[in-house]
Amino acid sequence: MAAITIRNISEELVDRIKFLAEQKGVSMEQEVRNLLQIRYGQRSKVIERIQHRAESLPTAQESHVQAWKNLGRQI
Repeated sequence: MAAITIRNISEELVDRIKFLAEQKGVSMEQEVRNLLQIRYGQRSKVIERIQHRAESLPTAQESHVQAWKNLGRQI
């Protein structure tokens, strides 16, 4: 496993991470690992989450989109 060192982190941010870690009953190091995994996790999982979100978005008819564009141009 790789290791990283992060410098110049504000005390406020460190305190926030410590607080979140304590709330979850994990170390600060584990909390940072969890946050990084969530944000930069396996590419396939990230793509899957994006696709799931896209599928849940409402769709609009092309005529409605054109009407909204025209309305926006008039403002």
